[in-house]
Amino acid sequence: MTISVKGKSVHFDDRYLHVELEDSRLISTPMAWYKELQEASFKELSNYRFICRGTGIEWPGLDYHLSIESMLRIDVQQKAA
Repeated sequence: MTISVKGKSVHFDDRYLHVELEDSRLISTPMAWYKELQEASFKELSNYRFICRGTGIEWPGLDYHLSIESMLRIDVQQKAA
């Protein structure tokens, strides 16, 4: 059985990308893992949407996609895209 991790909202600060999940958990990963997001403006970061039935995040203006499941992996090696 596969359990999908679905996002509810996205928040960020100068150090972390935070994603609230539908089950109320909050996961955070360093912004340094996502060069494209780290270099983006506040306006660009604020323009996101959930894709793939809530299991991914897209920033259309940046042409950047991120799997929420990849944020949970331990073996990320400083890049979760």
